[in-house]
Amino acid sequence: MVESKLIGYVRKSNKGTALKFSIDTQAFSEAERFSSRDGREFVQLITNIPKVEEIISGDREVTSICQLVDE
Repeated sequence: MVESKLIGYVRKSNKGTALKFSIDTQAFSEAERFSSRDGREFVQLITNIPKVEEIISGDREVTSICQLVDE
């Protein structure tokens, strides 16, 4: 079973020229990681593209940033 864990939020900046990502530091520190071949460590995060498009168009204020975790 796959569970979605909330890591943060994405919203448009006040000027509307950028997307702002707010990441919960505790959730990020507890997030699952993977290593690349060169030994670098990454955290894989996802967000819903249609919801981000709604933020860009002004139809939505915020959406979540999550990590999918096998439980």
